[in-house]
Order: sequence, then structure tokens, then C-alpha cells
Amino acid sequence: MKQLIGSLLSVLFLSACSTPKNVAYFEGVDNLTAKELSDMHQTYNTSIMPGDLLNITVSAWDPNVVTPFNPPAFASAKEGEQPTAATESLYNYQVDKNGKIKFPVIGEVKAGGLTREELSDLLESEISKYVKDPLVSVQITNFKVTVIGEVAKPGTLNVTSDRISILDAIGQAGDLTINANRTNVLVVREENGEKKFGRIDLTETETFASPYYYLRQNDIVYVEPNDAKKRNYRYSQAQQYNVTFFSTILSAISVITSMVVTLVSLKK
Repeated sequence: MKQLIGSLLSVLFLSACSTPKNVAYFEGVDNLTAKELSDMHQTYNTSIMPGDLLNITVSAWDPNVVTPFNPPAFASAKEGEQPTAATESLYNYQVDKNGKIKFPVIGEVKAGGLTREELSDLLESEISKYVKDPLVSVQITNFKVTVIGEVAKPGTLNVTSDRISILDAIGQAGDLTINANRTNVLVVREENGEKKFGRIDLTETETFASPYYYLRQNDIVYVEPNDAKKRNYRYSQAQQYNVTFFSTILSAISVITSMVVTLVSLKK
């Protein structure tokens, strides 16, 4: 009997000390073969999308020759007023729903679907018809993703680099809480006006090969609570309902008792 109790205690102790599979990230990552690692390799460059704001600057050895291709340094002023410095928004070009921007001198340019480097090359090619050896810098100024749910710091993240992975986003959001469901993280994405939904299991190494591993502009990452958190929430809600229900019953009984006592007193 003592041996049986000792064995049970040992099993319970080992179970308590082990890390549950649905808490640890990337189980089995140390056992991946070279081929499996190769299959997970993916490169990703952010493509320009409708609604993006592009900051485009054209430069050359002589700044004066590229003046027509850059926004004015000062905003227009009414007669008799001093001109004021232009705001940053004057240097941005919004990509319309057709993926185009209107650029000085050149006119409409198809930017949607291109990377920053590809758009830079395209503009340099067009501007070189007027200016020798122009340099074009393109930045996406409104690249953001949103992380909500069971993370330490939910909110919207501004992205300053060319790409961001789901792990980068979760890291910037303070990591997942202990109540997070790591096996079913949802990514909401919009492509060509349609919503798409991707699921990622962060406990598996397949995360690195997912098409949702690298996030795109305006992606939403939702981390749902695990079953334990859901059960606790339902239990808490039930408790709250029971307390409210019984409080109401007691209040009603108290009111009725008071009325009965009052009526009895009046009859006397």
C-alpha cells in the first residue's frame, strides 16, 4: 500500500513539474531535419497596397533640378499672409483603390503590388528622362498591425521596417499571457477587399512555414483565451447570476414581509 501511494505521489509530482504541450512554443524544433528546415524557409517583402501612404523623396547632385518632383517646401498662403512650413502629409502619396498614385510631372504611376525597391526603380527610370542619375526613396508611413486578446499589452503596432512576423508582433505586445490559447491564434487579413482568416499553432514548428507567419499591413492578430480561462469566466458569470438572483429573491421576501407586518399592525 505504501508503495502504491509513493508511486502515485511520484507521478503527480512529475506531472506538476512538466511543461504542458499547449504552453511551450515550437515543440520538437530541436529534432527538425535539414530538409524540414529548408522547407520552412521563406522570404517576404512587403508589397504596396491600396490605402498605403507613401513618403517619396527624389534627390540628385543638384537639388534644384529635382524640385519639380518634390512637394513644395512651404504650404500656399493667402495674399498678405506669411507662408507656413508644410506638414508631413504634403510629402505623402496615398495609393488609391486601383493601386495608383499621382506623381508630379510623371502623372499616374501603378504602385500597387510593387515592393518599395521596385517602385523606387520605376520612378528613377521615369525621372531619368528629365534628370541625370536621380535617387528615389520610398517609405510606407502607415504600416501597422493590431494584436488583441490574451497578450500583455494589446493594441496597434506601428511598423518601421519592411516586414514583421507574428512572433515580432506578439513580442512587441508583451508576449502571450498564461491564459492564452497558443494552438489557435487567428490572423485576419484583407486582400482585394475580401477578408481572409488564417490559423497558427504556436506550439508547432509549422508556424515558420505558414503564409501568415509574416504579417501584412492592417493585419489583426487575435489570441483567444484557453479552455481554463473560458471555464473560469463561465463559472464567474454563473456565480454572479446566482448572487444577483438570490439577492433579488431576498429583497422581494423582505418587502413582502414588511407589507404583511404593516397590514397586521393596521388591523390591530
